[in-house]
Amino acid sequence: MTQQPVLVLTTGGTIDKAYFDALSEYQIVESGIPALLAEARVALPFRVVELMRKDSLELTEADRDLIARIALEAPESRIVVTHGTDTMTETAKVLAAQLPGKTVVLTGALSPARFAETDAPFNLGMAFATAQVAPPGVYIAMSGEVFDGLKVRKDRAAGKFVSL
Repeated sequence: MTQQPVLVLTTGGTIDKAYFDALSEYQIVESGIPALLAEARVALPFRVVELMRKDSLELTEADRDLIARIALEAPESRIVVTHGTDTMTETAKVLAAQLPGKTVVLTGALSPARFAETDAPFNLGMAFATAQVAPPGVYIAMSGEVFDGLKVRKDRAAGKFVSL
């Protein structure tokens, strides 16, 4: 299998949140994705670009267009986007419409990557694997599953993504 480089675009979301003290709320801080990739000893060539630090509920149409534009202009054809889970499917629709020929995998976490018990490293690993082997299209990799980015929804009550 040919090793094609992967572009990682970070946008914020729970995966990059931190909790400062008992009186604070979670805040999105500098992305921890480079540290996760270093800890995992990822040997595949990759590049990380921190686009924004936003909760996905705060993302605008302009933010989604920026994600698409950066991905479109990138030399890499395989892209992982870390993203908040609440509006991940909305961003997937925008990216699917604007990025033909690229393999894009959105992922995130249901608890911050900085927590001892988090799904972040596993989800990021799934996203990297999917980006390497999936044909062009937009996917969501969460909780050990890979979904067609246009045929999935977040089931808030169950705390997971489900196929449509």
